[in-house]
Amino acid sequence: MTSTDDPLVSTDWLAAHLGDPKVKVIDASYKMPGVLPLPADDFITAHIPGAVFFDVNAIADKNDPRPHMYPNAEQFAQDVAALGISSDDTVVAYDAGGWVAAPRAWWMFLSFGLSNVKVLDGGLQKWKSEGRPTESGPVTPKPGKFQARLDPSFVRSKQQLLGNIETKKEQVIDARPRPRFEGAVVEPWPGRRSGHIPGSRNVPYADLFDAKTGAMKPLDELRKAFTSAGVDTAKPIVTSCGSGVSALVLTLALYRLGVRGSALYDGSWAEWGLPDGPPIATGPA
Repeated sequence: MTSTDDPLVSTDWLAAHLGDPKVKVIDASYKMPGVLPLPADDFITAHIPGAVFFDVNAIADKNDPRPHMYPNAEQFAQDVAALGISSDDTVVAYDAGGWVAAPRAWWMFLSFGLSNVKVLDGGLQKWKSEGRPTESGPVTPKPGKFQARLDPSFVRSKQQLLGNIETKKEQVIDARPRPRFEGAVVEPWPGRRSGHIPGSRNVPYADLFDAKTGAMKPLDELRKAFTSAGVDTAKPIVTSCGSGVSALVLTLALYRLGVRGSALYDGSWAEWGLPDGPPIATGPA
């Protein structure tokens, strides 16, 4: 894999490019509802110099009751332009550590037509552990000019996933922790059933990075995580999770392994797990 193909950039690379006006850094940190302090407040406390806050919950379809569903192209363009991002910029996304939401922002930018987008390996956790500088306080960027067009092949709907149960044309990989996937614990999304989409496989997203350093694991370990779960990386793949965020950690890892053409089930378990939702399965895959 060449550096051009790799969706990750190192802390060294970002440190060397912080002064580049065409490199825009976004903090896409995310937490489950009710967890405090809010990511936006964490950003004000400390962020990488020059970064702006990419709010996963706000850059979303405001008329959809499901959590942070994809917005339309017009809204996405408007929201990211307000962050000071233009179509000819290179965007580097990071989160607080733990690989929760920077890959979501990365995939959204790719979905809406920006190819020059990367994820900071290790995020703010690794950046701070290396003694690199941070800033505090709110940020008001100068608006950019961004054009967006959604490629629908990047996302899947519940209807498409229902059809896939019969056709089995695409492998569905669930990024949630194994107890949630197997239905052994209460689902943290209120009012959702416990279990998983019938026929899906489980690759917990936290298995793909080193918790101590925050860095993504080497390619051979990533490959082993998928093959051990019964995933054939040469066949079509859809990733899923609790609400369409941590699923993109799997997508990012697959991308590093050379997989292209995978898709995100945006509604994920927040939609599928509703009381009146489709059939579910429990137990190991």
